[in-house]
Amino acid sequence: MTDTLELSHWIGGEKVAADRPGESHNPSDTRDIVARIPKGGAAEVDQAVSAATDAFEAWSEASPEVRFDVLDKAGSLIMERREQIGRLLSREEGKTVPEGIGETVRAARILKYFAGEALRMHGQNLASTRPGVEVQTYRQAVGVFGLITPWNFPIAIPAWKIAPAIAFGNTVVIKPAGPTPATAEALIAVLHEAGLPKGVVNMIIGDGDVGRAIVAHKDVTGISFTGSQGVGAGVAEGAVKRQARVQLEMGGKNPLIVLDDADLDRAVNIALDGSFFATGQRCTASSRLIVQDGIHDKFVAALAEKVAALRVGDALDSNTQMGPAVSESQRDVSYKYIDVARETGGRIVTGGERLNLEKPGWYVQPTLIADTLPDMRINNEEVFGPVASTIRVKSYEEALAVANGVEFGLSAGIVTSSLKHARDFQRRAKAGMTMVNLPTAGVDYHVPFGGSKRSSYGSREQGFAAVEFYTQIKTSYSAG
Repeated sequence: MTDTLELSHWIGGEKVAADRPGESHNPSDTRDIVARIPKGGAAEVDQAVSAATDAFEAWSEASPEVRFDVLDKAGSLIMERREQIGRLLSREEGKTVPEGIGETVRAARILKYFAGEALRMHGQNLASTRPGVEVQTYRQAVGVFGLITPWNFPIAIPAWKIAPAIAFGNTVVIKPAGPTPATAEALIAVLHEAGLPKGVVNMIIGDGDVGRAIVAHKDVTGISFTGSQGVGAGVAEGAVKRQARVQLEMGGKNPLIVLDDADLDRAVNIALDGSFFATGQRCTASSRLIVQDGIHDKFVAALAEKVAALRVGDALDSNTQMGPAVSESQRDVSYKYIDVARETGGRIVTGGERLNLEKPGWYVQPTLIADTLPDMRINNEEVFGPVASTIRVKSYEEALAVANGVEFGLSAGIVTSSLKHARDFQRRAKAGMTMVNLPTAGVDYHVPFGGSKRSSYGSREQGFAAVEFYTQIKTSYSAG
C-alpha cells in the first residue's frame, strides 16, 4: 500500500477546498484507499462553468502557438512521469502496470498530436457565383464544453476529449468517473503546471448529479460523453432539449469472425488480446467470437488453453497478466452474465468460477463460453469484463449476418487469408471501425474513433475528425 491522496475540485485554475466524504479503493487490494474525494454538485458546476465562461474569450483569441505550447509541454511532462502516473492508474483502475504505463504514454501522445492541430485549423477561399465577390470559410471555437468520462481509460479518454477542445480555443468543465478520479486529477494538475491559464480546464468530482448539472447548464455549449447506453440516452435528451451540441460513445458488442482459412495461432492470439486484455473492460473488446465450422473446435480448444493459463492477480505485481475488475459491481456484472449464459445453454469451456486470492479484490476468472446462439443475452448485451462467447457458423455469409445482427456497431474484426472476404467485410460490416487480422480493440490516436447504430451518436472523436465537433464553421462574403 502507498499514501492516500487528498483530492480536490479544480475551479478557475485552483484546487478548491472541500469535505472529502468519498473514497476510491484499489481494486487489487480493497484495504488500500487510493484517494479521499469530495462530492460536488450543482453549486460547484455553476462555479466551474462561470470560470470557463470568463476564460473563453481570451483563450479562444490567443495565438494558436500559445495553445500549442501548453499541450506540447503537458505531453512532455506526462511522458517523463509515465511510470509514476501509470502505476497510479494501475493502482486505482486495476490495469496491469504495462497497461497503465501504455495508456499514460497514449495520453501524452494525444496531447502532443493536438498541440500540432492547434496550428493547423484551416478554411477555404472560394469563388462566389457573383462577379467581384469572394467567399472564405474558417473555423471558430464554440464555447464551454462539458466532458463526462469513463473509468476504463481514466487518463487517455479525458486527454482525447480535453486536448481537441482546448486546442481549438474552447474551455472545459470535466467530470471524471467515480472509481478513478485520482488519475484524472493527475492530468489536470499537469495541464496547469504546463501553463494552462486559469479557468480553461475545470474539474468537478462527484456522482451522477454532477453530470446532470453539466448537461442541463445553460452556458455549456456542447457535451461529450463516454459511457453506457442508458446514461447516454439521458445525456442526449438533455442536450438536445436546449440545443447544445452533443457527442456520445456508448459501447459495443464487438464481433470477431474467424474463417476456416485463418492461421490458427494468429486467430487465437488476436482473440486473446481482443477479449481479455485490460480485463475485457474496453468498449472495443471482442465479446462475440464467430467461428466457422472447419476451424471451430481447434480454435476453441487452443483459445481455452491460453485463457486458462492467464495469471490473474494484483495489477501492481509484475507477474500479473490480467488485473481485477474496477469495482465490486463490475465484477458482479461479469458473473451475472456467466450465469445467464450457463442457464440458457452455453458451455463454460474454461473459467466461470469465483476467485478468492490472497488479497481482497474484485477479481474475475477469465471465461470462455461455447455453444451459444446469436439471440442469447450473452451475445446481445455488453458484459464489459473478461468474458467471451463463441458462435459456430457454416459460412462467411452467415458469419457476417451474425456479426451485423446486434444493436451495437463500434468495432468488428475478421481473421482470414482471403483478400476477397477481407475486402467484402470492410465494406459490409455494420461498424464504425473494421479490423482485418487484428484485434477489435486497439486504435490509433490520430484517426477518427466511433461506431454506428447505438454505439455512437454525433461527430467522431479523435484525430482529424475532432475539429468537426469542437469548432463551428463561419462563412464570410466580401466585395471589393
